[in-house]
Amino acid sequence: MSGVTFALWEYACRAGTTTPWYCGGRWDALEAHAWFDSTAGTGTHPVGQKSANAWGLFDVHGNVWEWCADWYDPAYYATSPQDDPPGPSAGPYHVSRSGSWANAAGGCQAAYRCGWQEAGGRAYSRGFRIARQFDDEGKGMEGNGMR
Repeated sequence: MSGVTFALWEYACRAGTTTPWYCGGRWDALEAHAWFDSTAGTGTHPVGQKSANAWGLFDVHGNVWEWCADWYDPAYYATSPQDDPPGPSAGPYHVSRSGSWANAAGGCQAAYRCGWQEAGGRAYSRGFRIARQFDDEGKGMEGNGMR
């Protein structure tokens, strides 16, 4: 298993959609799908209380910022490859995605990313996802650097 790259995170978040949020383009529709400043109150919520995206992933918009394995550099994305960009090779911050319970709906959009929090830092509004690669039969793949 490994940390999720920012490109993989966005792919999974969107679940085949092209709108600002997997549930469409209107922030008022987002209320049924995400914990953000208009719905969350004063903190995080247990995962799975809002609707999942088409691939069954919960809380990909809001609740906590999701730490990604890539380094953040705002200038990188202007010249990066369109398909599965590898991200910068180094930097002071990792990419964060999703927005949190304290953000407005715009900060929770699928394409929104920022670099906040030094590597190794902790915050009340941060989390992460892990990923495991599977073969075509659904078996975990060993020996490929992913465990």
